[in-house]
Amino acid sequence: MDKISVIGLDLAKNVFQVHAISENGKTVLRKRLSRSQVRKFFAKLPPCLIGMEACGGCHYWNRTLSGLGHQVGMMAPAFVKPYLKSNKNDRNDAEAICEAVQRPSMRFVPLKSPEQQAVLHLHHARQQLVSQRVALSNHLRAVLAEFGICLPQGTNSISQRLAGILEDGENELPMLTRYLLAELKAEHDQLIDRVKRLERQLKSWHENNERSQRLETIPGIGLLTASALAATVADGEGFGNGRQLAAYLGLVPRQASSGGKERLLGISKRGDGYLRSLLIHGARAVIHHVRRRLKKGLPGGNPWVEQLLQRCHVNEVAVALANKMARIAWVLLTRQETYRLSRGSA
Repeated sequence: MDKISVIGLDLAKNVFQVHAISENGKTVLRKRLSRSQVRKFFAKLPPCLIGMEACGGCHYWNRTLSGLGHQVGMMAPAFVKPYLKSNKNDRNDAEAICEAVQRPSMRFVPLKSPEQQAVLHLHHARQQLVSQRVALSNHLRAVLAEFGICLPQGTNSISQRLAGILEDGENELPMLTRYLLAELKAEHDQLIDRVKRLERQLKSWHENNERSQRLETIPGIGLLTASALAATVADGEGFGNGRQLAAYLGLVPRQASSGGKERLLGISKRGDGYLRSLLIHGARAVIHHVRRRLKKGLPGGNPWVEQLLQRCHVNEVAVALANKMARIAWVLLTRQETYRLSRGSA
């Protein structure tokens, strides 16, 4: 058998598919492996280039196969799809991966360390708990509204006022409804406590991570955004410049250009939607601070944002500022610097 040069590995939970070619591009092996066979199979092979899609478990297998001496390239599934020649199945997917990983212009996903993955999973778990809390609070308000009781917005209103409503004997709430509301309130309070515990874990990690602390010096970036950026981007070397990071976060315009005529649309919304939302929310906080100061007759503190507000909608300004924050974050990570206020800013 010819020497294996490139391998396309289709990842799965239990069944893995291998497509291997030689240096002259000839297919030399097509093999189906179980999870327990993968490490043993690659341990016996000489070092070669292995391609895989960026999906669940890819970072683990990247670290495992790299430790065996192989060169591993992870690619977004959207970049592999054009190389699929026929119907979708494991064999064809592995062949498409093998073809895509050899392209000189292919863009690869940077490898994440176990620590980075752990921090990001804390973020995702917190986001899930917050979504559950919002859904539960909406349910509580809807039940109360059916009996003519309306609570103001905010998490504290449920924790502080619902107990008094349940104890009030003149609001005509049925006993079954009181029991239901008491159960829902207990679950609501439990979700709040769980979110706070996760935030304490994130704060502890942030206080011991230099990159995250440097990112927090950027106006509009707080604990959550800084820790998520530091865990996702690491040292920023996976991006050639700040615009590439902004494009990865979906903060650059989509294009529909043809015939030499450029046509720019709204933002692409590609990539990491969680990080994008954090940056845009942080940008809105900066804009709110600037507008509040301007209403009081004080300097806004950010001349660039002030000029944009005069000619653009506030939502456009928020996205533009989020884009700028992403670029600044890339500079701080790659140059290992701390944010410095520009002249005229406060």
